[in-house]
Amino acid sequence: MGRVTERRRVIRIRDGAVSTRPDTLVAEEPLEIRLNGKPLAITMRTPGDDFALAAGFLVSEGVIGDGSEVQQIVYCAGATADGVNTYNVVDVKLAPGVAVPDITLERNVYTTSSCGLCGKASLDAVRTTTRHPIADTPPVRVEPALLAVLPDRLRAAQRVFDRTGGLHAAALFSETGELLDVREDVGRHNAVDKLVGRALTDGRLPLSRAILLVSGRASFELAQKAVMAGIPVLAAVSAPSSLAVDLAAETGLTLVGFLRGPSMNVYAGEERVALETTAGRN
Repeated sequence: MGRVTERRRVIRIRDGAVSTRPDTLVAEEPLEIRLNGKPLAITMRTPGDDFALAAGFLVSEGVIGDGSEVQQIVYCAGATADGVNTYNVVDVKLAPGVAVPDITLERNVYTTSSCGLCGKASLDAVRTTTRHPIADTPPVRVEPALLAVLPDRLRAAQRVFDRTGGLHAAALFSETGELLDVREDVGRHNAVDKLVGRALTDGRLPLSRAILLVSGRASFELAQKAVMAGIPVLAAVSAPSSLAVDLAAETGLTLVGFLRGPSMNVYAGEERVALETTAGRN
């Protein structure tokens, strides 16, 4: 799909000099996710990996937990009144026998590219029970030096960011630092859903030996998405929220924030970080 970026005319001012030039911007369009034909959610996203995004969203919402539970994901033909397919509506058809949740105001969701989940009818509807509790046995063990190099590896893999400067990214790494997958989106929550959805379709859930790195802050929602996929380690280059820290402590998730080179803060799950290698250096 060729709508990841778009060109727009911009007036550029540099040191008092004015010029006109085209600029490359990241595309942002709505995606309606339907479940067995019924509207479930609308998210603002960067087009591309839409099927993975829809599947990952359903994992995050606790609707599915295994690729066998999905019969097919399709774009809805004739998505507009005049019959034009905008490729902005996808329908996830569950496999026969898979229970369809009650789609009410408790579940119906609008998500934005900036804040993620919005419009849930209650706080109870935000917190979802995972199908894949964190169970890394033996526990994943990572050196601070390994965590320190991951942001640079993520940045090197961001293709669209280099052209627009306007995308968030999320990446999965192995416990030895191998880059497993990376996805970009105007919304950091969408980037994570695309990773999880791809893992679902590839039969790799739960991601019990993986490290999830996000390019921005670590919100409650991102921590929950990690937990829902069984990911034991979440690292962010910026700050976590207090609720994200609380959820990490409650579920056993290792949460690392302000990951910038050799500097980082470990907010929860410190047993997975080999802190003894740096003990006594303060």
